[in-house]
Amino acid sequence: MSTTNARMHRFMLSTLLRQPVLDSKDNQIGVMADVIVRLQDAAYPVLAGIVIDLGDNQIFVTFEDVAGIEADRVRLRTAKLDLRPFSRREGEVLLKEDVLGHRLIDTERTIMVKAYDVELTQDGGSWEATGLDVHKPRWFRTERTHKPHALRDWNQFLPLIGHKDSSKVRSGFARFSKMKPAQIADLIEDSSDKEQHELLAQVHNDPELEADVFEELDDDRQSRILKGLTDAQVADVLARMRADDAADAVMDLPQERRTTILALLPASQNTKVMALLGYHDATAGGLMGTDYVAVPSTATVAEGINAVRAATAHQPEALTTIYTLHPDGTLAAAIGLVKALQSDPEKPLSDVADPEPVSAQPGDDIIDVTTTMADFNLLTLPVIDAERRILGVITVDDALEAAIPSDWARREHNHSAPGSSHTEPTSESSR
Repeated sequence: MSTTNARMHRFMLSTLLRQPVLDSKDNQIGVMADVIVRLQDAAYPVLAGIVIDLGDNQIFVTFEDVAGIEADRVRLRTAKLDLRPFSRREGEVLLKEDVLGHRLIDTERTIMVKAYDVELTQDGGSWEATGLDVHKPRWFRTERTHKPHALRDWNQFLPLIGHKDSSKVRSGFARFSKMKPAQIADLIEDSSDKEQHELLAQVHNDPELEADVFEELDDDRQSRILKGLTDAQVADVLARMRADDAADAVMDLPQERRTTILALLPASQNTKVMALLGYHDATAGGLMGTDYVAVPSTATVAEGINAVRAATAHQPEALTTIYTLHPDGTLAAAIGLVKALQSDPEKPLSDVADPEPVSAQPGDDIIDVTTTMADFNLLTLPVIDAERRILGVITVDDALEAAIPSDWARREHNHSAPGSSHTEPTSESSR
């Protein structure tokens, strides 16, 4: 079978490994040890070469020198070989070494699964890695009871290539970045140390996504990761996080690092974080964030809506309520965004807003806060000082997180289809 044959041919990687490799004179020179591909976005990885085990050495042969692949042998079109020991080059991925037995991201279900085999397909003149088998084999079933299962498309997965040179050429970041930050955080929490390193390297390509993911990590995992970063790296992440989440993260850092990291934050973020650090985390002050929309009490409905539209840097959950302030800066009224949108835009906000909005004091207990928000069906709750100035706002997502026990909120959901392997131990595979 020639590699230039236009017909389509398919083989599973596992059936080719350890098969004899013959030179152009039909002499066996060794056995197939691995297949090398290069990852690329939105396309199947093209086979670049093979690794041949000579017994006391492994060598590389470019795929241009492969004359054909058969079920029980691989034929070369040359007898002249470069006998220098194989050394991986930048961007090269070894299917056996890096993929088989390793976990990948199933982007369809956003879970980690293990690869048990790789489908290799020749369509025209080139060979590509086109499919993956992620079903755990059942070693004791008989041929009579065997039910074949469908292979999954390669592009439904993202391999985690931990090799330092190969990881420089990462594939699929566009698909990775489309995942929700909470989904990526769940993947990180389910990962081994090596997998975590690669996942963090992926999110580091997008600083805003990186900050969002850190906000979603459970406190213990977030703390462990941040402790492994330099002060400058920690500050870079905290600078993009919501101020309340950044303050929580600072409190989990060793005491001796906090001052240095806080000093590295941008002035505006430093001010917000420092203000929040003065409150106990089990109080309204410790739960509130500093993002909210406030306009003068004389503003119209249209002006209030425009203020929401302009608050592009605020967390969306904080934009569900528009607050109005008296000339002295104290809280005057509040109106939900939906009600504002349904009101006459030319009307003053004072005519349609609630003049007695429910509020909390910074020292209020979290249980009281969450109960109040539930009783009044509030999406946000302003936290005010003794003079009724807004110190911050508690959003419903933060209140819900505080109310739900952490072990329940972070319980593992069973999303797997029969035979998937995301529940297997995360111990790192050996070569």
